[in-house]
Amino acid sequence: MHIKSAEFVMSNSEVEKCPKSRLPEYAFIGRSNVGKSSLINMLTSRKSLAKTSGRPGKTQLINHFLINKNWHLVDLPGYGYARVSKSSKKVFQKFITNYFGQREQLVTAFVLVDIRHTPQPVDSDFMIWLGENGIPFSIIFTKADKLRPKAIQDHVNAYKAILLETWEEMPNYFITSSSKDIGKDEVLGYIDDLNENMDLDSRQ
Repeated sequence: MHIKSAEFVMSNSEVEKCPKSRLPEYAFIGRSNVGKSSLINMLTSRKSLAKTSGRPGKTQLINHFLINKNWHLVDLPGYGYARVSKSSKKVFQKFITNYFGQREQLVTAFVLVDIRHTPQPVDSDFMIWLGENGIPFSIIFTKADKLRPKAIQDHVNAYKAILLETWEEMPNYFITSSSKDIGKDEVLGYIDDLNENMDLDSRQ
């Protein structure tokens, strides 16, 4: 897929106020320091489409971006240890849950995981929640340029071991690096394949 256009549409904290179009949506979510904004900018070939910050927890709203005029990329608030108050975390969690529970336009979620770390319960618990609620998702392992190939495979295998306790097979996954453009074609190709299976003209 070639990204011809990528534009910000809106930010909000209420699912009811999300875009009214029926265009397919692909939601990106992960712990608050996983490199989500950098990944979105890498995928869209835009240096500052999503705002990056050295401070975890910067994304605090549901952000919609219109890609190629025919699908939405949705940037969701990070979960985990964002530097926000407990009350704010509860608000974020509520509208994240509402988004996944109510947004019929959602095709699939992408759960971002930092490949440098061993499996974290906050990540696996969230994936299990998605599975229990019947929400399709793929895993995007980020920051792969920081590890050697064997270490990458070892960490993927560690996640496989945990997830296969719940699933019959490992969920679909991608290995990426925003700084090296690793995995860009694979992720966009996957979205393109899903879009091709829909009649996008009927979803405007």
